Amino acid sequence: MRCSIVPPYLLSRLSGLDDDRLAAVSRAAHHTLLQSRPLVENRQRPAQRGSLPITVTTDPNRSIYDADGRERLPGTLVRKEGAAPTGDPAADEAYEGLGATHALFLDVYGRASIDARGLALDASVHYGRLYDNAFWDGSQMVFGDGDGEVFNRFTISLSVIGHELTHGVTQYSSGLDYEGQAGALNESVSDVFGALVEQHAAGQTATQASWLIGSELFTDMVEGSALRSMRAPGTAYSDDILGVDPQPAHMRDFVVTKDDNGGVHINSGIPNRAFYLVADALGGFAWQGAGHIWYDTITGGRLSKSATFVEFAEATIAAAVARSASGSREHVAVRQAWQAVGVLS
Repeated sequence: MRCSIVPPYLLSRLSGLDDDRLAAVSRAAHHTLLQSRPLVENRQRPAQRGSLPITVTTDPNRSIYDADGRERLPGTLVRKEGAAPTGDPAADEAYEGLGATHALFLDVYGRASIDARGLALDASVHYGRLYDNAFWDGSQMVFGDGDGEVFNRFTISLSVIGHELTHGVTQYSSGLDYEGQAGALNESVSDVFGALVEQHAAGQTATQASWLIGSELFTDMVEGSALRSMRAPGTAYSDDILGVDPQPAHMRDFVVTKDDNGGVHINSGIPNRAFYLVADALGGFAWQGAGHIWYDTITGGRLSKSATFVEFAEATIAAAVARSASGSREHVAVRQAWQAVGVLS
């Protein structure tokens, strides 16, 4: 199954371009699409509990590797924890991005790395040739350099790094399936914490934040602001090459499809919008109020792996009540958000 940051429907569109001027873009997208399936399947395998460290450490332990244009992992080690910058933007962005993600989960939620037990954070940069994606493969991060015409290098976006590492958090916590509504929730949780990593690093309030995922990814050639908008799903791009952002913001527009594992990247717009509405209603720093509720939801043991939107909504309401009280502003904000997107009546 394919579950990288760039949705397969975008890669398919680029792959099918019939324009000699964009031949390199089409080839890059086609190759990325073909290569995504076997790699990301690894991410869906159960976590290897036997490999967890015996002693929990809260310090980050980062290793950055250079794949040097090959599709073999991890590549050559170029930067270890505490080492000086390499001068390679991709390697140094990956190092800083892993650190920013580790900082959010530790400083705000008390989680020691993505597995809560100090798992080392490894990443490989310069994966493949003109590779148009980034992904978590179940044990490490992998970043392509993009094609240079539609996509920039994938380490350039902190929200992308946070998004993909959060798939690891989900893997070690709720273990949401990667298909249908559970898959859309899986994607949405990664968008939520990807956005929060970016906001936490910048010290932004919910009002100040852009709520865009991958806002740095597109080159100037593209008419679009990002891959996705959490504030206004369906508005991230409208471009002759990419088409129009297909994400719905309400259940009345839920997309029924067999593609993209049942529309996991498309329908994630609905829970994304719900989270934004909660964060906006509560104000202040979103990683505190709304973020704590969502974190409690994915780590609290209430969710089944095949959770539906309704089940997830009810779990967030329960988390809000447990954190504050029934009838509190948090409780009201969460319920009203899910009602606003049509998940609850």
